[in-house]
Amino acid sequence: MEAVAKLNNVPTAPRKMRLVADLVRGKKVNHALSILKFEPKEGAARLEKLLLSAISNWQQENEDVRLEEADLYVKSIQVDGGRILKRLRPAPQGRGHRIRKRSNHVTLVVDSLNQPQIEEKVQEEVKDSKK
Repeated sequence: MEAVAKLNNVPTAPRKMRLVADLVRGKKVNHALSILKFEPKEGAARLEKLLLSAISNWQQENEDVRLEEADLYVKSIQVDGGRILKRLRPAPQGRGHRIRKRSNHVTLVVDSLNQPQIEEKVQEEVKDSKK
């Protein structure tokens, strides 16, 4: 059972955010959180909040499973370009240079490594509750 969290219109360049996203791709959730907590780049704080949101989304979908037993990991993290704000900066001799302020969209997917074991426990609990 996977859970998704999305973050739209983050006012940093996608190229800079991808550097931080590459650090946590495929890592276990606890390790990814510790990496993001101590990473000095600007996007790390936003990705940390997004990862916490994905974890809570997973918990809401799987209320009967403990988080420690699930062994969650970052299945995929995708950084796409968002809208671009176009501005003009004065340049010499009356010209104007265009400045492109980029933004990005981040999609984070969290999944469990112990998927078959979790499904068995859920089925057993459902059978016990029916009796």
